[in-house]
Amino acid sequence: MTQERHVTDSPAESSGRGLGRRAVLRSAAALGAAAPLIPATATATAATATASAGEDEAGTAAGAASFRWLGTAGWRIDVGDRTVLFDPYLSRFTTGLYEGAFDPRTPLRTRPDLVDAHIGHPELVLVSHSHWDHLADVPHIAKTTGARVVGTETTYHLLVALGVDPGQISVVKGGEVLDFGGIVVEVVPSLHSRNKKCAYFAPGTLNAPPATVPSTIADLPEGDTLAFQVRAGEGGPSAFLMGASDFSERAVRGLRPDLAMIAVPASTATHRYVPRLLRALDTPGVVVPVHWDNFERPLDGSPVPDPAMDLDAFVSEVREVAPAARVVVPDYRTVYDGTMRSGAAR
Repeated sequence: MTQERHVTDSPAESSGRGLGRRAVLRSAAALGAAAPLIPATATATAATATASAGEDEAGTAAGAASFRWLGTAGWRIDVGDRTVLFDPYLSRFTTGLYEGAFDPRTPLRTRPDLVDAHIGHPELVLVSHSHWDHLADVPHIAKTTGARVVGTETTYHLLVALGVDPGQISVVKGGEVLDFGGIVVEVVPSLHSRNKKCAYFAPGTLNAPPATVPSTIADLPEGDTLAFQVRAGEGGPSAFLMGASDFSERAVRGLRPDLAMIAVPASTATHRYVPRLLRALDTPGVVVPVHWDNFERPLDGSPVPDPAMDLDAFVSEVREVAPAARVVVPDYRTVYDGTMRSGAAR
């Protein structure tokens, strides 16, 4: 496998070759034995050859799409003048998680200045699950942009309680294939990350509105987890998007995405996570680790790795299992094209 290296304002690493035949919460599970928020009852390098998308098998359609990592599991996908967001968490407020003083009573908050600077004019927001580092900024985005939100029933009840118009929210369960005027979204039933005791972090689902308006991060249960596969326009690249580091092998089999944005696990509780997932996805041409950064640091610098995540080990395992795949470790400041090659700094 060859390696390509390009230093940007926020360095990241890529390796390998082109798309071939198809163009890292501290996973919240990393808290390990910490008490759940909700009772069960209720090294661098960004990838980067300078070749244009037209030189890849993805063709010009790939060049029409761009991808921006929003930190954590979040993405902004632009297809021409249309924007899709996935798990946009940009306020990145402090909970004490990375100082060893995690406080589940931390108030929910959003920073409109930070959020608005990154989201453009989204028409669609996809939400994998309802933990704060995936949902906290979605009410602001929905209310100020009118974007449609796609998520679970729990996400629906939480957003309505937080003032979002119910008519803006599409409840899904997994298995749906939705056509938003040429941007096709396949909803994939998925699983949340597990801690070292093989337990879920902050479990709980809502089948009715919460008794009170959510005001702290403890008020946001997981509510089941989804993954999404987004095809960016007619003939454009397909991207598999994960919000947590576990999956249903049967549910993802046959998806065959061009790009796989894979959450880095914080434990080894999930048996053979990387090889099982890559095999089920039919070995994507490009693998992008996500959810490996400290999501309480601002987005205006370089990503700071979460010490609970072994990003290097993850990358090494991907390269061992899928030597033909390109591994692109993203940074905050790069706009990537539809083959996950760097375009311009933001």
